Amino acid sequence: MEGPFVVFIIGMRINRLLAFHKWVPVAKAMGPMIKELYQNPEIGFMSTEFFWNWRGLTLLQYWRTYEQLEKYARGGTHLVEWKKFNQSVGTNGTVGIYHETYMIQPGQYECIYGNMPKFGLAKAGTHIPAVGRMETSRRRMGGDNDPAVPTPKNRQ
Repeated sequence: MEGPFVVFIIGMRINRLLAFHKWVPVAKAMGPMIKELYQNPEIGFMSTEFFWNWRGLTLLQYWRTYEQLEKYARGGTHLVEWKKFNQSVGTNGTVGIYHETYMIQPGQYECIYGNMPKFGLAKAGTHIPAVGRMETSRRRMGGDNDPAVPTPKNRQ
């Protein structure tokens, strides 16, 4: 990834499983927002991954800047859905929502994907082979060490 970027984790938790009329609209609101983001790359959104668990869902997102993320949160489809959530759920406890925001600086992260399609940060940025200088976590973080185990030969 070139330069700084933002990792944004957002999700919902179903606190009252039988309150379908409360949590289904919250879950359904995610689709139009993601569609809007992918259709408008100038907003600063780069990519997302969805994760379902038995009580809700989480989206892992990558953004170019915090300012772009904040601007989107205060406008567009998100603002409309945020107002709907506050009117229909508010603080009644049927549906929980959460987010975490991390501003990442160059050289302050590393990642590796083995036998994976483009996923996560590799999908949002550039997917490069983990060989040579990029072979170990320490090397990817700017340090120096030797691999703990030999790198297997590529069988493709």
